[in-house]
Amino acid sequence: MEKNVSLPSNLWLLKKKRRASRAPVLVPEFYISAESLLQALIALAHQVMSCQKPPGCQRRNAVSITRKVKVLSILFEEVRDLDISLPLSVLKSFRELYLILLRTKYLLVDCSSDRSCVWFFVQTQEFSNQFYGLIHDMVSVLDMLPLALLDVSDEVREQVELLHHQAQRAKLFVDQAEEKLCRDVFAVLDEFEKEVAPDESALRRILDNLNLQNAMDCQRETELLEEEMRNQKELGSEKNVSLINTLIVFMRYCKCVLFSVDFDSQFQPSSGTQSSAVDSEDASPIPDDFRCPISLDLMQEPVIVCTGQTYDLASITRWIKEGHSTCPKTGQKLVHTNLTPNYALQSLIVQYCAEHKISLEKSERIKKSSFLEGIPSTKAAIQATKMTTEFLVEKLCTGSFEVKKRAAYELRLLAKSGMDNRACIAEAGAIPLLVPLLSSKDPKAQENAVTALLNLSIYESNKARIMESGALQAIISVVRSGCSMEARENAAATLFSISSVDKYKKLIGETPEAVPALIDLLRDGTARGKRDAANALFHLSAFHGNDLQVVAAGAVPLLVNLLIDERPGLVDDVISVLALLSRQFEGLIAISEASAIPLLISLLRSASASPKSKEHSVAILLALCCHRGAEIVNISLRMPSLIPALYSLFTSGTPRARKKATSLLRILHNWEPSQSPQNIVVSQNQNPVASVM
Repeated sequence: MEKNVSLPSNLWLLKKKRRASRAPVLVPEFYISAESLLQALIALAHQVMSCQKPPGCQRRNAVSITRKVKVLSILFEEVRDLDISLPLSVLKSFRELYLILLRTKYLLVDCSSDRSCVWFFVQTQEFSNQFYGLIHDMVSVLDMLPLALLDVSDEVREQVELLHHQAQRAKLFVDQAEEKLCRDVFAVLDEFEKEVAPDESALRRILDNLNLQNAMDCQRETELLEEEMRNQKELGSEKNVSLINTLIVFMRYCKCVLFSVDFDSQFQPSSGTQSSAVDSEDASPIPDDFRCPISLDLMQEPVIVCTGQTYDLASITRWIKEGHSTCPKTGQKLVHTNLTPNYALQSLIVQYCAEHKISLEKSERIKKSSFLEGIPSTKAAIQATKMTTEFLVEKLCTGSFEVKKRAAYELRLLAKSGMDNRACIAEAGAIPLLVPLLSSKDPKAQENAVTALLNLSIYESNKARIMESGALQAIISVVRSGCSMEARENAAATLFSISSVDKYKKLIGETPEAVPALIDLLRDGTARGKRDAANALFHLSAFHGNDLQVVAAGAVPLLVNLLIDERPGLVDDVISVLALLSRQFEGLIAISEASAIPLLISLLRSASASPKSKEHSVAILLALCCHRGAEIVNISLRMPSLIPALYSLFTSGTPRARKKATSLLRILHNWEPSQSPQNIVVSQNQNPVASVM
């Protein structure tokens, strides 16, 4: 029975670089016995021989090298059975052969793994080079192997010598059929670059050779290409990343144009999932705090801007480069554009993925659309996207209802990745054609249309296009009475996105049903829906007059009740709205009548509350004490935990929170029961610590 042999840990580097070129690998000094080395060689040779052979591409090369390894395994087994002391020259050759076998194993695994077919064929020359390089290296080792010093049988010696001779005569083999398929793919990409629509029969021949028979196969191939692109990005191969991105667009074109009548209901995302710009078919229940407020995708590099909000680095960098000078979520002016890494949040994201058994590849897949944002598009990719979009818009314009529904879904998918795609879809005239589907009684049609608009609204120029298309009233109607909760929540997220533009805050606020619809969702929605509604209300309340409307519509009691909600991020969004509403006297009355003071103080004391929540809580308490007077101050003074919480905030809170805590401490310590509300004065020059000594 073969025993397991542990070899030095530095061999893991070979696995990490298994897709690298055939550059020679330095041989580490293995401090193991000859017996252990032979056992390891035999075990590894058997693993190579048992590797699954590629079904098509590179099969001949794989079979050829496996036969050579089989001969070597016979040699290793006979030397082991001889039980003789091995000369140093033999040991060195065997160590070299171990590394060659290891590289062979990883190359075979790579060729037979579940990966993109089209990328595999495009890389056929590279894979052939790697197989040839392994045989070349094998020849070099066999040149140095002193067979005469080994007392092996004549039969084994002859087999090794024959192997050596055959390997010396081996030439680079590239399958002609595979090479032709590769040329055909690049010919199509050239046609895209020349703005010529490829011949459909040529496309079908390519897909037939790739064994892609329907829209589902094309969708799966697209996902595998995206995964491959992430791998190439990690390896730093920008050229390959750009090529794979073009192949992704090529596959989307084939899916839509060749299988436009073969859309399957399996592509339709199910209801009741999270509302976000990432489709439910590949989204996991990621906490909302882990998603970027701009792209709505899982953050990989969370950074903090000067307003205290956190965004994914790629998204906020793009936002700033586009000329924006405000915080996307709060609308506040960015006094500077310095970005601070949020290492704590990044650590939580990594921990969450580990705890929920989400592998690195899976977490990257969740973040797929964000990853695609920064990939530069080739001319071929841009033209192919335009052709795909024009085809879908034509279907959306002239097709039957079912075709329109499916076209809306494809546009929804296309719009979730890349600003270029979002611009292209809008320029093709898709937005006005999506609007009628918002009124559909078909849940899927409505979901597809509203989610496509949500994804499109991420591109700044498309906000104006959506408003000019007359979609506002229809979007609000979906928020209030959409066919599914997902449609309602995505409609609310669309309002949130559009209302980041100041002039649209007024227009949305002037629409009578808008605020009540959002409040209904704030009461009835899922955690994600409540956050979407709260964020939309926050943007709307930033416009003077809308805040009074939000208060009058009864939002405050609902918002106050949500302050005890433990779902991630919801309290932060809710307290932000309450802080805006507290600027108005009517808002303060509603907040005090909703018995919010104990909950606000509880937030100040909570170890899990965010610095932003504590800052807003103390700001609201200060406003209540300054404007509502004796009643509020007396209630606050009866809360024994308030003073310690304020002192804690004074030492560890944000700069603005410390300033508010200072003012509130001064009021509380100078308060006299007979004092009237008008006599409450906050002196900014008085030291709050000195006032209580």
